[in-house]
Amino acid sequence: QVQLVESGGGLVQPGGSLNLSCAASQSIFNYTMGWFRQAPGKQRELVALIVWEGTTKFSESVKGRFTISRDDAKNTVCLHMNTLKPEDTAIYYCNADPVPLRVKAGTGRSWGQGTQVTVSS
Repeated sequence: QVQLVESGGGLVQPGGSLNLSCAASQSIFNYTMGWFRQAPGKQRELVALIVWEGTTKFSESVKGRFTISRDDAKNTVCLHMNTLKPEDTAIYYCNADPVPLRVKAGTGRSWGQGTQVTVSS
């Protein structure tokens, strides 16, 4: 089972940008990679995913503001967050699974420990 470690979270002002990174312990070339987030008192939700061949999917709340990229040579996936809003505040988790539908459903086998993103002035 692949091990995942997220980094890049922090405090940012509204309208700002952050780049989150997820480093995998092994090759992810055939994995679908996803980013989820969970805000206090809310359920964990899918933010974005990228399938092994490059297809991406975004939640409606981040579409047009966030992008996702992967570098299979470095076993990493990044979430590029722009025009951040206070409602983007959450713990962001990386998820990985060879089966795209599992990641889409939030049941991918591998999870990172999460990184906190706080958007506040």
